[in-house]
Amino acid sequence: MMENLKEALEYMVKLGEDRVDVIEIDGTYYTNKSLQRIDENLDLDCLRISTLSGLVDYIKSDVDKENWLNLLIVVKSPTEISVEKGLDIDGKRRKVAFVNALTPRINFNHYYDTESFNILLQSAFVENVHRGVLLKVVGNIKEETIQSIGDDGISQAATIKTGVATVEDVKIPNPVILVPRRTFVEVEQPESQFVFRMQSGPTCALFEADGGAWRNEAMSNIKKYLETNLKDINGITIIS
Repeated sequence: MMENLKEALEYMVKLGEDRVDVIEIDGTYYTNKSLQRIDENLDLDCLRISTLSGLVDYIKSDVDKENWLNLLIVVKSPTEISVEKGLDIDGKRRKVAFVNALTPRINFNHYYDTESFNILLQSAFVENVHRGVLLKVVGNIKEETIQSIGDDGISQAATIKTGVATVEDVKIPNPVILVPRRTFVEVEQPESQFVFRMQSGPTCALFEADGGAWRNEAMSNIKKYLETNLKDINGITIIS
């Protein structure tokens, strides 16, 4: 008897907690509960990808193919791409996948010692003429002559070793044209202008001098790559 009464009371309390009352105050209606529509896509998982080829393979596969209708691919930056479904009834877009490029870390506007700078040039920059010039300078510079660098405000000259027992003054071009690895490996890396500077130590630094124009070029290259490789897939829009 007591057990049945306890269950009945608990049931009544539960009914009271779930009940929604509507109250009118000065012609405006209020409720004692906050209602929220259940989102049918709440459990949609966002796939994480690190390459453009991986994104293309994913979309071309039969996995999640029902999501491709009105699919929007947004090139947000040279290293980030968001793949989103069309607007839902709430005017929101659901992310299907996010692509984040794996690129080497390059600290521009930062002075490196010559050994670190040498490694950086070889590991994080595409080979070209000016990279070769800088490698020659930083690989052979005589530390005791760094103070005698001639500087006209634009270019610098450094005394470097040119043989077993000879030295030579080399004028370094400025700005230098270099090709850092700053976007997805599947597309061409944009070249940019940099100001190359040296200080006693010796230390070396690169300062960006193209106003960020390389970003637009990189994003355009990404868009062209995706358009070419997804041209046979219907219902996809690519913007950058």
